[in-house]
Amino acid sequence: MSLVGFSAVATVTLLLCVLTGPDRDDLDEFYTGYGSLSPMRNGLAIAGDYISAATVLGTSGVIALFGYDGVVLALSTALSLMLLMFLLAEPLRNAGRFTMGDALTRRMPGGRSVRITASAVTLASLLPLMLVQLAGTGQLMGFILGFSGESMQTGCIVGVGALMIGYAAIGGMKGTALIQILKIVLLLGSGLVVAALMLHRFDWNPGALFDAAAANSGAGDAFLASGLQFTGSASPGIDMISSHLTVVLGGACLPHITMRMYTADSARQVRRSMSWAVSGVALFVLVITVVGFGATALLGRAVVAGADPRGNTAYLLGTRAVFGAEVSTAETVLLTTVTTAIFLTVLASVAGMILACANSLAHDVFAARVREMTPRREMLLARLSAAAVGIPAILLATLVQHHSLHPLITLSFCLGASAIAPALVYSLFWRRYTRTGLLATLVGGTVCVLVLMPGTNLVSGSPVAAFPDADFNFFPLTTTGLLSIPFGFLCGWLGTVASGRARAEEQRRQYEAVEGWILAGAIHRRP
Repeated sequence: MSLVGFSAVATVTLLLCVLTGPDRDDLDEFYTGYGSLSPMRNGLAIAGDYISAATVLGTSGVIALFGYDGVVLALSTALSLMLLMFLLAEPLRNAGRFTMGDALTRRMPGGRSVRITASAVTLASLLPLMLVQLAGTGQLMGFILGFSGESMQTGCIVGVGALMIGYAAIGGMKGTALIQILKIVLLLGSGLVVAALMLHRFDWNPGALFDAAAANSGAGDAFLASGLQFTGSASPGIDMISSHLTVVLGGACLPHITMRMYTADSARQVRRSMSWAVSGVALFVLVITVVGFGATALLGRAVVAGADPRGNTAYLLGTRAVFGAEVSTAETVLLTTVTTAIFLTVLASVAGMILACANSLAHDVFAARVREMTPRREMLLARLSAAAVGIPAILLATLVQHHSLHPLITLSFCLGASAIAPALVYSLFWRRYTRTGLLATLVGGTVCVLVLMPGTNLVSGSPVAAFPDADFNFFPLTTTGLLSIPFGFLCGWLGTVASGRARAEEQRRQYEAVEGWILAGAIHRRP
């Protein structure tokens, strides 16, 4: 039944992309869908983009293995979206048009170097997440369908990757948005039913669920206290702060999330869209909390870790366990719906990331080189860019599928927090911010993360690292955020100071000329 569900989802979603994709050479339709989605549908699409397979599988796994620490991680993801909602959403919508490069150069006309750098950072931050979800596709489908052959898993990666490229190239923003909406509705609907069944097993008493999870965790009361996830760290408290700070600042600043701000037609619409998105994500945090604790309560932490050391199968194990030994037809249908929803989550998430990368390459790199590029040619470039991004991602995913993928997830969030977040905050709010400062922020934050990340215990020096047999660990924390985030902000400040007072005053005047547009949306839409 799962195989039938997967086939049906692939067919329906591809048909949706064909039916809703641009029928003429119109850049606004391809990049933003004309802002035609209602606030509710746009909000659901934002939530769909934000809840990736890494969130569904990875975060629920952390909850199942580490209890309280996993709940804090889940809450950090919701807090990140709230930070975007209250601080950046409206200025981003006012300043941007199609890509992050548009938003960053709004106050710096003609900034081709900024656009190219922004495109490079977009690719660097989203490619690792794409690899994680593509590589996890083979393992996930093998777990669900019951095969373990490497060739079958590689075939799944290639097939799913080809579908994702098709979604991005054919459907554009509107087509991928409809897939995200379908995904979030299916994921939330099935998840709420499973969470309700889980609570019913414990007489609707969350306290009894948590106590049973702690009893079966093998860690006792430590399962419901802070610090279990980082017990092997040299500084557990600091490591936890660094990890959650990275998630809060980096999660919602990734380019495939911020590009959804440009689909809103007004400041009021983006506020209402973000309200729907935050509500959807908060509801899903409750779902994975219940299912994650339920998996440990019903099966035990050892069983969850035995199936996958990172706990990535905890959500599926908890769903199976809640039905008991005898599974009715209705429960079989529900289990199929859950597995299909996770499969759709992988499809939709990577399709959105490929679209963000393709849009950035076409609009910020290729179109910026030509003074007058026709919409037809730019759309063709965007579609070719989807293939240019997707095909290498598929090949790389087949190479990394047997390694720990957690370093790649952390790398994406660290880049979002250390390079993209400082650049957006400075660009949208600091009057004296110069082009040199912006380039220093993007390059400095990225380089700092890339230098420090190989030295963490996620890459080597631990049994669950990407290279467990090697040990070149030189950085004492799991994530680089505690050092790389301040470094990104510092680079922006130093670059602006180094530009000189005259350049800073010139940038201040240029910013004041568009300040009303950026902060208050004084102009309805950028021409």
